[in-house]
Amino acid sequence: MRIARIGTWVVSVVIGLVYGAAGTIGQAAMWGPIPVGLLVAVIGTAALLIAVRLLTEDRWAGLAAGLGVMLTMLVLSGRGPGGSVVVPAPADGALSTGVVWTFAVPVLVAIVVAWPRLSATVRNPEAGTAPLRDGNTTTN
Repeated sequence: MRIARIGTWVVSVVIGLVYGAAGTIGQAAMWGPIPVGLLVAVIGTAALLIAVRLLTEDRWAGLAAGLGVMLTMLVLSGRGPGGSVVVPAPADGALSTGVVWTFAVPVLVAIVVAWPRLSATVRNPEAGTAPLRDGNTTTN
């Protein structure tokens, strides 16, 4: 059981690294005045984090995926060895999609990881019982 859980965390980090790379590179795409790349990156990352959290029922797996996204974002946002920059700094007083992306990812991770477990709060109002994981119920 412990090895499976660690394996889930490792897979979550790897998936987060991939989503982080795609989001960090794609966030600058614009369609006229509409930041399509940023919208797709934020929605895709939110969907990934929610899916990992719901499918694994584990906050730690969601956090692992989020840390993978943030790690890739951090690495790709810096200046490369040849001086290249994937996410350029905005002009003074301007707000760029890179700045929004930088703040949106940690906020998404915090919300998804901190969200309460809904399966434990669902109750049967007629019987006054709460379902357990194994299908049995407990009286409130």
